[in-house]
Amino acid sequence: MIVAFSVSPAAADASGSVSEAVAAAVRVVRESGLPHETSSMFTSIEGEWDEVMDVVKRAVAVVSEASPRTSLVLKADIRPGFSGQLTAKVERVEEHLRKG
Repeated sequence: MIVAFSVSPAAADASGSVSEAVAAAVRVVRESGLPHETSSMFTSIEGEWDEVMDVVKRAVAVVSEASPRTSLVLKADIRPGFSGQLTAKVERVEEHLRKG
């Protein structure tokens, strides 16, 4: 499965930034060892249901340390029996684009 998620504290720091708390969440993802990608709006992670959801839960926990209220947006592509789709899905679209 692939999960794209965004987690952020509801309360920003004194400058209005949430980047320090978000960086802590991204660190959890990177240390998980699962395939992942981070963009400006979401982090995508690929693996089995329990391992992916465990990483999301731990990422939410570290963000919650920075704020008494946390926001989580999550989208999942659940396709049993498939792996390597984090990049394969994009490669298939790129192939269609090359063909015209």
